[in-house]
Amino acid sequence: DVLDDPRSGPAGKLFACVSVAFVAVTAVGLCLSTMPDIRAEEERGSCSPKCRNLFVLETVCVAWFSFEFLLRSLQAESKCAFLRTPLNIIDILAILPFYVSLLVGLAARPGAGGNKLLERAGLVLRLLRALRVLYVMRLARHSLGLRSLGLTVRRCARGVGLLLLFLCVAMALFAPLVHLAERELGARRDFSSVPASYWWAVISMTTVGYGDMVPRSLPGQVVALSSIEAAAGLWASAGPP
Repeated sequence: DVLDDPRSGPAGKLFACVSVAFVAVTAVGLCLSTMPDIRAEEERGSCSPKCRNLFVLETVCVAWFSFEFLLRSLQAESKCAFLRTPLNIIDILAILPFYVSLLVGLAARPGAGGNKLLERAGLVLRLLRALRVLYVMRLARHSLGLRSLGLTVRRCARGVGLLLLFLCVAMALFAPLVHLAERELGARRDFSSVPASYWWAVISMTTVGYGDMVPRSLPGQVVALSSIEAAAGLWASAGPP
């Protein structure tokens, strides 16, 4: 109860607060690690105090997350069912990259392979560090509202899938049409290709558009008006009756 239910008592509430605090610290550390000066120091391989402090901070947070995951796994009756739950899969995907990056860093030490190994190791490390954003998903373990949101999305998965399917069909229709209208009939240079027109279709049908690509010919404007009307009907049909 202490591990799974923050409302079980003071101990459960304290445990949840500590876990959420570590998640917040991890999010702050992730933001700081993307600062230009820190990224430049990491690319040069210099061990500055800032890099060391961020590494120590991440190590402490991962140690707590690993300890929490170990406690949950020990109290689980069925280990297979425990590892198949979505939140535990997120925990594994968030924790494991830290240990893998340590092993890759040790394997890519000077004299352990060569320049090619170092380059590949750097690419692997950057990809693994990108998975640290999954730490934020751990908030769903201690928030009833996020759990409810997840259950709602799960129940509406079929409707959301149909909505995305209709949206993709509409974009596949209007993107080539606006490219034809602007590039061939209007002699414009903005819509240089159909993939570029897909970008226009996405931002026009889901938002108000960014204004970086705007149809200026009459046929292109007719296509744009038709796509907006189709998007309006699509979003209206997705709402409540």
